[in-house]
Amino acid sequence: MDLPQFQGEHRESLYWGTYRPHVYFGIRARTPRSLVAGLMWIGVKDGMYHMRHVCQDSDELNTYGWTQHNGRDFGHQVLVDQGLKLTTSFLKSKSEGSGYGGDWAVHIDVQTDKPELDNEMLRHGHLFFYLADESGHVLSLAGDNLDTDKNSLLASGSRSDIGDWQLHLKSKEVLELHYSGFRTPHIHNLSDLVQHNLGAQVRKFGQMLLSDSSEDSPNILVFQISERIPFKADIAFVSGTKVKTSKVKERVSRLTGASLTSLLQDKQTEFDVKFERCFNVADKLEPDSTIVGKAAIANMLGGIGYFYGQSKISIPENSSLRGHDNFISYWPAELYTAVPSRPFFPRGFLWDEGFHQLLIWRWDVHICLDIIGHWLDLMNIDGWIPREQILGSEALSKCSKLPEEVVAQYPSNGNPPTLYLVIRGKAIICNHIFLTVLYKFCTLRSCVIDLL
Repeated sequence: MDLPQFQGEHRESLYWGTYRPHVYFGIRARTPRSLVAGLMWIGVKDGMYHMRHVCQDSDELNTYGWTQHNGRDFGHQVLVDQGLKLTTSFLKSKSEGSGYGGDWAVHIDVQTDKPELDNEMLRHGHLFFYLADESGHVLSLAGDNLDTDKNSLLASGSRSDIGDWQLHLKSKEVLELHYSGFRTPHIHNLSDLVQHNLGAQVRKFGQMLLSDSSEDSPNILVFQISERIPFKADIAFVSGTKVKTSKVKERVSRLTGASLTSLLQDKQTEFDVKFERCFNVADKLEPDSTIVGKAAIANMLGGIGYFYGQSKISIPENSSLRGHDNFISYWPAELYTAVPSRPFFPRGFLWDEGFHQLLIWRWDVHICLDIIGHWLDLMNIDGWIPREQILGSEALSKCSKLPEEVVAQYPSNGNPPTLYLVIRGKAIICNHIFLTVLYKFCTLRSCVIDLL
């Protein structure tokens, strides 16, 4: 996607996002080897503790999903896990002193709908917020004894894309904090790392607390936040922190506490106003149906992900090509796309994407164009696009139980060209940017002209 329309301010505005749809809450940047953040928590089911991290129906959550999300700089999600109610809100901010892509904040609210229970397991919440650097850059812990009453800083580091950065935690409650640091070349097994650390602590000391230790030069830091329910916590990530005009203290203050609450309320109002402007359903639907409609567009936008890797392509029997186990690798590629299903299919699928964009273009045509451009970038010289995109270790980890022949893509298999459905959209036909994208990337130009 090297067209000027998708560079500059547009590209930077979409740099950070909730682009990890396969986990209940995850943040990354639209870059191949990103700084990645996410949230785990301990749930209670049938009198036993269970780690929650990757979206899966076997967790049997009562509900989870985005109730509001604008696809760019705001999202609000509600998760109900048995008696535990967890809300996560995401906000991006670009201000003076920010590094590339700006700053972001996460507001976490932990409640219970069963406060009368005597079960001690349900009285305390255990959250695990983590940062992981896919490039292997070292993450620096603020100190061996974390105390947010005295210093909100949790961790810091540096990257070539965003400069120096800091992670802060603030809360009105006195939170119990513990940590662990890990060094690993991949991040698709973060749940296992945390559970093994907790298991060792339980066996040694009978306490379900992280070890307050770190491997040398960690590229993953996990922070355990424990407190009696209910409690709230704000996490702020600020970039470009070593610039003289960075104003780190002011930016952290703006992204936490009452200021963050006010900013989130403004974004919620903006979402509701835009929903009515885009879909004009106030006089056509009952209030409950409107809530469902908002959740539908929110989950579509909140389910957009960013992936980077190489597809496996099956080698035809009559081909002169030779590869490992009759497969070759497609070129390394990035893909910015919506996904069909967070628990079952959290990766790009060509057929589904045309239908996704029929909804997304009405909300944000520029996001729609960016997604279509990424898909067209995957087209080979024969005009073929691998229909299922399993890019990167995290995407592959969700396919670990699938046979190899299902993971591989077959050049003889195609999908109906549903991206053309978006071309037929009245608003987009008139958009010269869209026509430019098609002209540059689509090898089947005569078909496009016929459709238009």
